[in-house]
Amino acid sequence: MHSKDVLTDAFGRIHETVHSAVEDLSAEELNTRLNDDSNSIAWLIWHLSRVQDDHIADASRSDQVWLGDGWVERLDLGLPPSDTGYGHSGGQVAKVRVPSADLLLGYFDAVHERTLAYVAGLTDKDLDQVIDDTWSPPVTLGVRLVSVISDDLQHSGQAAFVRGVLERL
Repeated sequence: MHSKDVLTDAFGRIHETVHSAVEDLSAEELNTRLNDDSNSIAWLIWHLSRVQDDHIADASRSDQVWLGDGWVERLDLGLPPSDTGYGHSGGQVAKVRVPSADLLLGYFDAVHERTLAYVAGLTDKDLDQVIDDTWSPPVTLGVRLVSVISDDLQHSGQAAFVRGVLERL
């Protein structure tokens, strides 16, 4: 097995978790926050998609799906176009409201497809390339991809948890 196969499998597991957390939910359910300090399913999935989109675009030196494919206009969240949700306050989280599961999954799926296409072209040697030297130690492509996977798995799991709570209310 090659590293790209492991990465493809990991991103595929995220895809499954995201879809099971989001599919068939109403806009009201997607946008519900359990309290003023919590994240909605919509915010969690939008945020994990934005971070993945940002990091894959940076690594592949390509446009973000969010900006280049018009998702910023389609979702129209009233946030700065470059916003990824990192460090959002409760008020900013509340702004992330989506009209449908299909639209939210459309953006996530577009990012997922771009990610898989990028990962498919990687070699094991590519993963050793330093892509961010502002950290100590410098961040390699492999470390960045594992970081994205970790973040995505945590947030998709949180979305699945929120869905479970909502289904029991």
